Amino acid sequence: MAPISTPPAGQYEWLVVVPDKPGVHEKRLEVRAQHLAGTKPLVESGFIKTGGAIFNEKPESEDASKFSFYGSTLVCVASSKEEILELLSKDIYATTGVWDLDNQSISSHLPSTLAILYSDLYVNSVC
Repeated sequence: MAPISTPPAGQYEWLVVVPDKPGVHEKRLEVRAQHLAGTKPLVESGFIKTGGAIFNEKPESEDASKFSFYGSTLVCVASSKEEILELLSKDIYATTGVWDLDNQSISSHLPSTLAILYSDLYVNSVC
């Protein structure tokens, strides 16, 4: 198991949910490989801790053409929502109209695993 670490000073974890626009299933699949390639340096730099597709319904197979995509979710490490929005807006899912950035949700995030490790934070948090 990887060690749990807190973000660097001035940085925070953010829970990001970006819905897809209606009718973009085929476009999402078409640009998916480019999206994944574009996220690799963001993962390597520590900006993205985790992420992936989210669905309207549980997939019944591994055939992505049958998935009912809702959008994407990420956990990012950044100093502000604006920093996250700037990077998201450059992603191919945004530039090709897959993501609905107007309806994104970006919330400051304190994982309870960290909160438990740092119990003084946990006692004073809303986890």
